[in-house]
Amino acid sequence: MIIALVALLSAFFLFASSIKILGWQKFTFETQLGMFHKYGLNRRIMFLVGLVEFLAALGLWLQGTIVGPLSALAILVISIGAIGCHLRWDTWKDAIPAFVTTALSALLVCHGIDRICTLVGLI
Repeated sequence: MIIALVALLSAFFLFASSIKILGWQKFTFETQLGMFHKYGLNRRIMFLVGLVEFLAALGLWLQGTIVGPLSALAILVISIGAIGCHLRWDTWKDAIPAFVTTALSALLVCHGIDRICTLVGLI
């Protein structure tokens, strides 16, 4: 089940990040850039979000190390931020993909919570 979650999240965020970084899919890129502008963010921030998404999508595959859970945590934070932006400036329907990625990344964070707690000195 963990491998399926990793594969699903990784594929989604590799796709989404590649558009934010490279702008290769013109319609989706323009739509996302328009949303970022609506949220008061610029192209540089969109690129940085895409870069974090890309690195986290790759890091998800390292579930046996601290990198896997931290990558899931990064995706969780980005997804929660996306929910906040969509609920503030768009409609709840626009936030549905972010709700899904929040739930899936939270499952992966829970799966590796012991490694995260060890890293920060809680265990």
